[in-house]
Amino acid sequence: MEEIRVSPDYNWFRSTVPLKRIIVDDDDSKVWSLYDAGPKNIRCPIIFLPPVSGTAEVFFQQVLALSGWGYRVISLQYPVYWDLLEFCDGFRKLLDHLQLDKVHLFGASLGGYLAQKFAEVTHKSPRVHSLVLCNSFSDTSIFNQTWTANSFWLMPAFMLKKIVLGNFAKGPVDPKMADAIDFMVDRLESLNQSELASRLTLNCQNSYVEPHKIKDVAVTIMDVFDQSALSHEAKEEMYKLYPNARRAHLKTGGNFPYLCRSAEVNLYIQIHLRQFHGTRYAAISPEMVSAEELEVQRTNLSNNSESDDES
Repeated sequence: MEEIRVSPDYNWFRSTVPLKRIIVDDDDSKVWSLYDAGPKNIRCPIIFLPPVSGTAEVFFQQVLALSGWGYRVISLQYPVYWDLLEFCDGFRKLLDHLQLDKVHLFGASLGGYLAQKFAEVTHKSPRVHSLVLCNSFSDTSIFNQTWTANSFWLMPAFMLKKIVLGNFAKGPVDPKMADAIDFMVDRLESLNQSELASRLTLNCQNSYVEPHKIKDVAVTIMDVFDQSALSHEAKEEMYKLYPNARRAHLKTGGNFPYLCRSAEVNLYIQIHLRQFHGTRYAAISPEMVSAEELEVQRTNLSNNSESDDES
């Protein structure tokens, strides 16, 4: 069953959006792979960060839909980084290379955690304008793996894959979710030992997000009500950490709603990004926004600034 891999949408994505490889570190082995679609004159795009098992391709449905609506979308895959600060430094260099001052980040699971840490590390010179956190977490201790984090580099690839597959949904799921799991297993198979070991290390190294450093970043928390790798406690912790965040709930979707519930996910992303239309941080081409909507946005912005002045 490889429904997604042979689907017209996926084949259209692979044939129309080129994969770019970029090196920004002194170490030539650290290669960022990314798809960049939509108008290149947009300086504040939305960037997608994959989970442990994912590659840049897993967000192909978001890349196609959002770029079709006029947004600039970048989906990327990180090189091997063993340390959070090293990752943040590499990601900052990548944004510099792409000449992007500030960006919106969509992160799934580990991707969401890395997005929060990057926003936190760069808070004195902010590079993140907003966050969409999908099935994500704020504290690595929820996985109870902090004691093994330093030994992942020693484990063979098949063992690491077994650890990751242990978090995939078990039992009956609907056909779209089954296709999403098959596609993610296929993506997992494409990762080598060091890629997997480094991601698991970042995922489980003893660390947590300091929310007071990113309190000015607009956040949307996206999660599912059915079975996923995240515990109920981990979700509650995210709500507590970001009390003012918008919430985007999906009734079903499992671990990979961006693949099996892409229409709903894309709609929530649009709603999140709409608050920036008409500002310098818009991720969409101005021609794609109606005059009426821009007028509403400007009115809201002036009202907000007046209320800020009064307070």
